Amino acid sequence: MKKYLVTGGAGFIGSNYIHYLFEKYSDIQVINLDKLTYAGNLENLREIENRPDYQFVEGDICDEKIVDDLMKDVDYVINFAAESHVDRSIGSPDDFIKTDVYGTFVLLESARKYKIKKFVQISTDEVYGSIEKGSFVETDPLMPSSPYSASKSGADRLAYSYFVTYDMPVLITRCSNNFGQYQYPEKLIPLFITNAIEDKKLPIYGDGKNVRDWIYVLDHCDAVDFILHNGKNGEVYNIGGGNERNNLEITELILNGLGKSKNLMTFVEDRLGHDRRYSVDCRKLESLGWRPKYEFSKAMDLTIDWYKNNQWWWKKIKSGEYLDYYKKQYKMK
Repeated sequence: MKKYLVTGGAGFIGSNYIHYLFEKYSDIQVINLDKLTYAGNLENLREIENRPDYQFVEGDICDEKIVDDLMKDVDYVINFAAESHVDRSIGSPDDFIKTDVYGTFVLLESARKYKIKKFVQISTDEVYGSIEKGSFVETDPLMPSSPYSASKSGADRLAYSYFVTYDMPVLITRCSNNFGQYQYPEKLIPLFITNAIEDKKLPIYGDGKNVRDWIYVLDHCDAVDFILHNGKNGEVYNIGGGNERNNLEITELILNGLGKSKNLMTFVEDRLGHDRRYSVDCRKLESLGWRPKYEFSKAMDLTIDWYKNNQWWWKKIKSGEYLDYYKKQYKMK
């Protein structure tokens, strides 16, 4: 029986990954370490919280004692834990540096001590920076343009250094923008879906022409698991959905999917350091035999339906600090 330590497992991608593991495997144990910041939500995992093969531990990856206590019998470490919202990193970069870089260091040190079998560092395509044409490959230089992406770059390269220096079995993934169920409603797609459901304005940064490659969260989870079992130690793997859309296209898809008027669209002042386009070349991962399973429009339909049918989940989130935060952030034109 294999034992997983999933950090940040109460967050969006981490919680989906834990669900994915239990749906795919019957002979595993999962420890979920999460300090339950604003985006951590145990209701993401309420269907499995009483399983005997699942354990939740509230704690910080920067806490060496907690990490050491949990790491002793672990086979695999999947590090999703991170401060991850670009807007918040601009206002409070220190939190990002501490969690994303120092927290990763604590995990790596403990994993090295206990000789774990695999350590997967979940990075992001944002470490490459913006690209006007073409797509980034894994060997391209990292040019992060926000405190968030810089902190993820630091963690990414720190993990790699443990492979080079200590021969640790490290794998690094750089994924494009995720969407799907349980995503905290400050990110573009859940924000716009939930706002549209409530007939509230959809605040579009700048001219709305910023381009991202979108991947359904369950495809990301599948790719991480595939890389864990099929990737080569020390390697970086780009993960993408092959679905490049600009923010205006995403907005219109959501409004059409909900039967809402385009009058809900409103343009707001662009944010600082807003990269124009991200794009990653995924041929390295595809050469191993992995492909996304979900077609984009179908995944968007599933996502819209989930937020329509689970308003209990997001309405309590949006009724609190979320609204105050966005009132300060958005300067309506």
